[in-house]
Amino acid sequence: MNLHEFQGKEILKSFGVKVPMELVATTPEEALEAANKIHAEKGCTVFAVKAQIHAGGRGKGGGVKIAKSIEEVKMYAEQIIGMMLVTPQTSAEGKEVHQVLISENVYYDGPSKPEEYYMSVLLNRATGKNMIMYSPEGGMDIEEVAEKTPELIFTEEIDPATGLLPFQARKIAFNLGLSGAAFKDMTKFATALYKAYEGSDSSLFEINPVFKTADDQILAVDAKVSLDENALYRHKNYLDYRDIREEHPIEVEAKAAGLNYVALDGNVGCMVNGAGLAMGTMDLIKQAGGEPANFLDVGGTADAKRVEIAFRIILKDPNVKAILVNIFGGIVRCDRVAQGVVDAYNNMKNAINVPIIVRLQGTNAVEAKALIDAQEGLNVISAVEFQEAAEKVQEVLA
Repeated sequence: MNLHEFQGKEILKSFGVKVPMELVATTPEEALEAANKIHAEKGCTVFAVKAQIHAGGRGKGGGVKIAKSIEEVKMYAEQIIGMMLVTPQTSAEGKEVHQVLISENVYYDGPSKPEEYYMSVLLNRATGKNMIMYSPEGGMDIEEVAEKTPELIFTEEIDPATGLLPFQARKIAFNLGLSGAAFKDMTKFATALYKAYEGSDSSLFEINPVFKTADDQILAVDAKVSLDENALYRHKNYLDYRDIREEHPIEVEAKAAGLNYVALDGNVGCMVNGAGLAMGTMDLIKQAGGEPANFLDVGGTADAKRVEIAFRIILKDPNVKAILVNIFGGIVRCDRVAQGVVDAYNNMKNAINVPIIVRLQGTNAVEAKALIDAQEGLNVISAVEFQEAAEKVQEVLA
């Protein structure tokens, strides 16, 4: 589950990570009020106005502005709230901005030069350990840093059994070229950041930039946080962070129906039971000359009601030209799935306007094929073998 920047920072603060003073606003008037509150407490007259959407690269699309007065805060909020923000991580249509984050100025004068760093915490699947990735080149795309100056990318692997050890936190601060008060604050920052990652059951924490102020404080100026949905039962207070306005509407509907659905850009809808079989089915579609329009795992049950819901969700995508149903009958019998497909088709009547290829293998697969083949007036094509299903997909797309 992806979070907005301000939500991620709320989690960071709860684990002792320092962040700038910031307030969320949903209207220009609220933005003005937020700026006045920050000015009253911090005395700053320069503010950052940052669009809150689930995408990076907001500044490149005009979603981050530096206001040099309280009046400019309202002006920029008027421009950003309600805009369709297009970034390198959004679709061509962009995402509508519903709120902005008003942040205090961190580029104030002091005894040392401000610096920006990059830091993220994630799982290294190759080693089965958590990892902190960091770089002295913060405030820019880490992919670009990795491509042009890979020697400036550092990693610190962490054994989940021990957590981040003190010598590792000091190593991070040393590799970032810090000393004195900034060195000490960075060790505290890295330690608290890892505790936040582990304690919130996140799959990703990315702070870009981690900021060293002119008086040697270390702050999380930005935060990209993704929570592991499988662990949300342990963090019910995080459930309110979900913003379905930022999610694909069909995926939201599928989730409510208990289906695992991910929208893709292809022309062949998929209905499969089991994630591994779903991945294989998408490969099959590509080899047949098509492109998968979705990932959809109906799970262990595929009765008429569940199949009908799956069909209706798949057909909400206007790009779908055919549907491939690929079910392995282990727990569920193939003939029951076949009956479910037939019943769902009849219930939907004219709502299905594309051919359906049904490949059922496993328990009672022969009976299932006979049941489908016996139907008249249904644009449903049966198959038994994987290759046969691929050929049927090719035929209907031709």
